[in-house]
Formats: sequence, C-alpha cells, structure tokens
Amino acid sequence: MALVNSLMRTGREVCYLERMKTSEVFPIKTFEDLECWQHCRALRLFVAREVIPALPKDERYRLGDQFLRAARSTTANIAEGYGRFHYLDNAKFCSNARGSCWEVLDHLITSHDEELISAELFARGRELVGHAVRLLNGYMAYLKRAKPNNP
Repeated sequence: MALVNSLMRTGREVCYLERMKTSEVFPIKTFEDLECWQHCRALRLFVAREVIPALPKDERYRLGDQFLRAARSTTANIAEGYGRFHYLDNAKFCSNARGSCWEVLDHLITSHDEELISAELFARGRELVGHAVRLLNGYMAYLKRAKPNNP
C-alpha cells in the first residue's frame, strides 16, 4: 500500500486514497473508480518509473519493452472490459488483465534471476502484482455472480 500511496499523488488519486481509508461505498461511474484498475495503474507506473530505469541500457529496449507492454495491458484490458455491454465480457477482459499481471511478475523474476534488478525492487513488484491480482479476482467473482439488468 505504501507504494500505491507514493505513486498516486495528484487530485483524483488522492481522493481515491482518502476513500480507501473509510468504509463508505462510492458509486462507480467509470473504470477509473475500480480499485483493481487503480492498483494495476500503480503497477504500470512502478514498471515505467522504477523498473525500466533500473535496467541496463541494452535491456531497456528488449526486456523493458515487454515489461511496459504487459503493464500497459493490465489497465487497458480493465478499461476495455468495463466498456463492454455484457458482464461476462467484462470478466473475460479482466481475466486478460490478470494474465498480464502474471506476465509482469514473470518479467520481474527474469530480471531478478539475471541480476538486472535489485531484490528490493523485485519484492516491491511482486507485492504490487499480488495485490492487483487479488483485487481482479474479487472483481471477476463479483461480475460472474452478477445478474443481467434486462431479463
């Protein structure tokens, strides 16, 4: 949570973090209000701002590109699924986002195994991936239990 707090500093994100401290329920008006999207965003920012700059220059264009594509895919799939008409379509795109989270973790493992990133960076990334996946699992379970609005 500390990393999410440090990455989310501007208006909308601060508002979100303040909401997380309470037990109030806020309506979801856009995909940006989804907690799973917000944590995938924190993962994407972590990859872009901390992991890729830590890679050796030659790996920034090889492994770094794969890292960034996988991290970007997490939030993009949640947004695309949110825009789908049917709740099961939304769940499918969230499943794709979850797969992209695991792909980011695999790239973190590869980077750590090859001594391209520190153990601390690896541990922080693993924690972010795990939290994002847990939130996605919860949201997907909610979607799969949802009933269609129109019979």
